Amino acid sequence: MSDRSEWAELFLSSNGRLARTPFLIACAVILGVAVLYEAIAGYTLHWLTGWLVYPALLFSGACVLSKRLHDRGRSGWWSLLVLVAVIAVWPQPEHFLDFMFCLVIVWAVVELGVMGGEQGANRYGPNPLKAIAI
Repeated sequence: MSDRSEWAELFLSSNGRLARTPFLIACAVILGVAVLYEAIAGYTLHWLTGWLVYPALLFSGACVLSKRLHDRGRSGWWSLLVLVAVIAVWPQPEHFLDFMFCLVIVWAVVELGVMGGEQGANRYGPNPLKAIAI
């Protein structure tokens, strides 16, 4: 993924499918940006710029999650459940209900980070691991 348009497609589009390794790299990038922003931004800067940073991170996260869910044969709308769970427990779980959100996150890690995608093409596109024959 060296081409600039491929990176923009990865983080700004929810169409198509995404293999496991690029998904894990994209998640690490999004999580790293969030942690770095939390570490750098002071209280005042956080309130001033957080309205721009967090929606951008959520949008990128939804796009990446949707593509990976498509690779597993699921609707991209499941990403909403995963993002709500992540928001609920960020930066750490504090309440009893957070236990349920943690279960959703564990499901997402296993479903999207451990299990492979569907073999062959599905309704969301061709298998991203197959080489395109010309």
